[in-house]
Amino acid sequence: MSACGYLWTGFFAIWLLWAIASKRTQIREDVRSRIGYLIFTVAAFFAMFSRDVTFAGMRLRVLPRDPWIANLGVVITALGLLLAIWARAYLGRNWSGTVTVKVGHELIRTGPYRWVRHPIYSGMILALIGTAINRGQLRGFVAVVLLWIGFTLKSRIEERFMTATFGTEYEEYKRTTGGIVPRL
Repeated sequence: MSACGYLWTGFFAIWLLWAIASKRTQIREDVRSRIGYLIFTVAAFFAMFSRDVTFAGMRLRVLPRDPWIANLGVVITALGLLLAIWARAYLGRNWSGTVTVKVGHELIRTGPYRWVRHPIYSGMILALIGTAINRGQLRGFVAVVLLWIGFTLKSRIEERFMTATFGTEYEEYKRTTGGIVPRL
């Protein structure tokens, strides 16, 4: 396993442990609404990490084999995963793997949430960019696009839930912060 693979494995282990401590769910998205973003998200991780990617063009090397490029990819992966972990820590017990509103849900606007409304997605996309750089193959960059699409679809559903829950407070938050990329 590569350094990026170890980073992702550690990240998912932390994520699973944290999933235990979340608030009770008040409202959950419909199963049908999950299908769209899950297809893209699963396809992204399959493209990046599967040894069974059969389309030879996906294994095409698009970056040169150079230790500094590979190391840059590891650093970017680590920074992206740290951003996602930081954001998850700030979200606390409001977090859920699916789109939900928790009992006593709070609108978090501090920490990484002061710059973007979806910093977990930002961090995971950044980490996947780093892993794509580390691998240097076309499939990595295809995976980044797939994950971006998946998280964009999921964030739209979350935006509707948050607007319904927090109303004008969330509308103001949307006007002052970026979604996945910070507003300049």
